[in-house]
Amino acid sequence: MSVLIVGSTALDSIKTPYKENPRLLGGSASHAAVAASFFAPVMLVGIVGDDFPKRYLRLYRRHGIDLKGLQVARGKTFHWAGEYELNMNNRRTLATELGVFETFTPNLPETYRQAPFVLLANIAPALQHHVLDQVRRPRFVIADTMDLWLNIALDDLLKLLRRIDALVLNDSEARQLTKEDNTITAAKKIHRLGPKYVIVKKGEHGALLSAPGGMFISSAYPLNRVVDPTGAGDSFVGGLIGYLAASKGSLEANLKQGMIYGSVVASFCCEGFGLTRTTRVTRDAIEERVSQLGRMVRY
Repeated sequence: MSVLIVGSTALDSIKTPYKENPRLLGGSASHAAVAASFFAPVMLVGIVGDDFPKRYLRLYRRHGIDLKGLQVARGKTFHWAGEYELNMNNRRTLATELGVFETFTPNLPETYRQAPFVLLANIAPALQHHVLDQVRRPRFVIADTMDLWLNIALDDLLKLLRRIDALVLNDSEARQLTKEDNTITAAKKIHRLGPKYVIVKKGEHGALLSAPGGMFISSAYPLNRVVDPTGAGDSFVGGLIGYLAASKGSLEANLKQGMIYGSVVASFCCEGFGLTRTTRVTRDAIEERVSQLGRMVRY
């Protein structure tokens, strides 16, 4: 089955203590779409400016990503610049230039509106609502969010939670949303706001799923060296929903397995700047790393 992914498409300038790379392909939708494309057909909705490099359009197409929903507008593509410290959990934003993204309205082509699996990647909740107003009876909807929307668009976000099946957020955002210090308690409280499934990302420490069948903890794949963690969370949720769309059987069981696949795709993302590593990965390499992770956590 196909996956509809709506989010930001951007050019990222990333600086670490070791290297600097300007204007790489980035954005929540880009990372999630490439990750999902290893498992299922992907339809991408986003916006870029007329400065968007043609090589990135070719990259999307090499991954079989349908671009009928990618708007090309006159102006500059959304540009984000950030710098990581030696401890890459610490990052600061150097510049945010919205460009054409400032006026983005995600209008879905007719063929996209029947998508059975929908990922509302990290964009404003009002835009996520606009997408849900256009899709027709999707089988499963996942929404990602961030602290910015908790600060400036909380009412819209709370309304969104009643319209989705699963919410993905990190542990600090879960605490901020619920005013609970304990992640388990926070996840249970989020259920009462609407989502049947809650996935809490914990970075290098993996992720936690709270579901009707109980809790599940997914380990992150351990890396010797992290080059650039930008987009790892988007790669995680993209790999997760791609795996879901390709799988039959129990949804909850597939969610658990999908979290493992998402974690593995995210590990590849961290091994290169932007999407440079992820776009060179093969499905066989993903399967091998999934097997390795399985052996690490089995007891």
